[in-house]
Amino acid sequence: MTDTITRLQQTQHRIEIAARLVHRPTEQITLIAVSKKQSADDIARLYQAGVRDFGENYLQEALSKIANLCHFDIQWHFIGHLQTNKTRLVAEYFAWCHTLDSLKIAQRLNDQRPIHLPPLQVCIQINIDQEAEKSGIAAEQLESLALELQDLPNIQLRGLMCIPRTNTTTEETQKSFQRLRLLLEQLRQNTFIKNPEPLDTLSMGMSADLELAVAEGATFVRIGTALFGERQLGERK
Repeated sequence: MTDTITRLQQTQHRIEIAARLVHRPTEQITLIAVSKKQSADDIARLYQAGVRDFGENYLQEALSKIANLCHFDIQWHFIGHLQTNKTRLVAEYFAWCHTLDSLKIAQRLNDQRPIHLPPLQVCIQINIDQEAEKSGIAAEQLESLALELQDLPNIQLRGLMCIPRTNTTTEETQKSFQRLRLLLEQLRQNTFIKNPEPLDTLSMGMSADLELAVAEGATFVRIGTALFGERQLGERK
């Protein structure tokens, strides 16, 4: 427990310093604890230390934790690749989906969102570095998909998400984050967007590059390793 809380404090300090360097209020940046492969007890410890947002990649694993921790006021974020046969569970149990990448998925989430819940908050995932092995749409497809989402009342488009190329330079990573920020700015200025005000979210930055993401305007940083430590060899990533 002490190690986890120490890592949390260190991560929060990193965010505070990064925000201060670019004159941003720390309150603009929310830490999502990426809790895949972590236990419900680990999540409870971070919750008791003040963390309220948790990100999960694997649905069946996440559902067990959501059930065990239902007495906590947790905002659950789905941050894994979403297949069509899993949309109902995301629509029913999550507050956010960061990995929307098709109109078909959006329509299913909209139709399957329970009427007693507020709209599902979504980010469109952009394949920012055009990597064949990664999910997400091309930047050129963003406008048409965003316009289609306006007619779906049970989901709310909040912004964009990306995962930059790994094993690259600091300068290239920052340019990837910068491109995502500019795409969101352009979308907000699009005259066909009925209400640009909710478009306030940039989900970008992880343990190794959160400072670069904060410098480019990240509002969510998705942190796993820096909070929970390195996963053991052989564990699914």
